[in-house]
Amino acid sequence: MKIVVIGGTGLIGSRTVAILRRGGQEVIAASPKGGVNTVTGEGLKEAMAGALVVIDLSNAPSSDPQAVLEFFETSGRNLVAAEAAAGIRHHITLSIVGTDRVPDQGYYRAKVAQEKLIEASGIPYTIIRSTQFLEFLGRIADASSDGSVVRLAPGLLQPIAADDVAAVVAEVAFDNPRNGVIEIAGPERAEFNEIIARYLKGIGDPRKVVKDPEARYRGGRIEEKSLVPLGEARLGRISLEEWLRRSQKGA
Repeated sequence: MKIVVIGGTGLIGSRTVAILRRGGQEVIAASPKGGVNTVTGEGLKEAMAGALVVIDLSNAPSSDPQAVLEFFETSGRNLVAAEAAAGIRHHITLSIVGTDRVPDQGYYRAKVAQEKLIEASGIPYTIIRSTQFLEFLGRIADASSDGSVVRLAPGLLQPIAADDVAAVVAEVAFDNPRNGVIEIAGPERAEFNEIIARYLKGIGDPRKVVKDPEARYRGGRIEEKSLVPLGEARLGRISLEEWLRRSQKGA
């Protein structure tokens, strides 16, 4: 089976491509550097010729809210048009748990727009909403730092390893389209500040972590369960401590 992975060279994409290729599938790891650009439409027709499944793991190159929105809307429209022309049977998009629960966060609003585009496309689809990746905990800590103190909004976090995300994405590629959403999360749920404190301790970072009711997450205000699944979710297997051990071993 031919599968096109948009963003196939990124954090999740490269892992997903590797899993699918080990399984004997024909996989196109699509990226702008490889001549496939979802914003301009370049290379989409050629990449999708003969494909049955498209997995969209793309990410906006900018953090500006308007630029992110324009990226996902333009990219989504071009993908939908190319998929319809190619007769794609299953479109899979990776999104974020809670994307519809943090309305004042620009990136989340853009992901909502992306989801709506797919839902209205008429192409059979599955949206996979994931919690934050363990690989991003360092960025979260840095973005929340005030000198030697990391200030975090109250709330829960249930981060998942990129390897676990890729495993689920690859598995869904062989499932029937849900025409709906599935959610995935890490094996452990804990307070935001506790997760980050454990991460920093694990890497030997002396910064102090505090819970701050006035803190924001990526510019948006969050509630206790804004970033975790509210119902059933597929859980990854790799804990924070196991992920830290693997990361340090591979460093």
